[in-house]
Amino acid sequence: MSETVEFWEQHYGAKDRVWSGRVNLRLAEIVEPLRPGRALDLGCGEGADAIWLARHGWQVVGVDISRTALERAAQDAAAAGVAQRIRFEQHDLSETFPEGRFDLVSAQFFHSPLDVDRNGALRRAAGAVVPGGLLLIVDHGATPEWTWKDGHPHDLPSMAEVLAALDLDLQQWERLRADEVERAGQSPDGQPVTWLDNVILMRRR
Repeated sequence: MSETVEFWEQHYGAKDRVWSGRVNLRLAEIVEPLRPGRALDLGCGEGADAIWLARHGWQVVGVDISRTALERAAQDAAAAGVAQRIRFEQHDLSETFPEGRFDLVSAQFFHSPLDVDRNGALRRAAGAVVPGGLLLIVDHGATPEWTWKDGHPHDLPSMAEVLAALDLDLQQWERLRADEVERAGQSPDGQPVTWLDNVILMRRR
């Protein structure tokens, strides 16, 4: 088992559930008006986004490195009655990538504390988008202090750094959005906090 696989297996194995089971807000906001097609959900975790997409008519490939997360996602998809619309695959995206072409590729908070080739994975993701399709990347722009490790802020890529690393030819891609958006949340003790998200939405011409 690689270091990366072991880390994420421990992450998901530490709790019965890690995430809320709710769709990511920006994904729902952007995708709900669209005509369904084929979607790729990178780092799908326990499957909330993939299930939401399937419920809205999309055929989905959900990818994660953690077998534990994927097993939970498959169970929830079956319980939601959408298992036939989702294929879950285990990939270490620095080594392998799912086959196929997609109308939507979504990378929601596709961060890792480990030294992984995130930029390479996102460039491969862009290459999997069909003409007229969308690449949606939502990153943490800033996080509340209570989430910091050892009292230090997370080392998060800026929006400019992400766009530079993608290095997409703007004759082939149209930038629909690249902005910062605030999102309300709660701290572990119930106090209101504000998260800052970076939203990048690109359309292949």
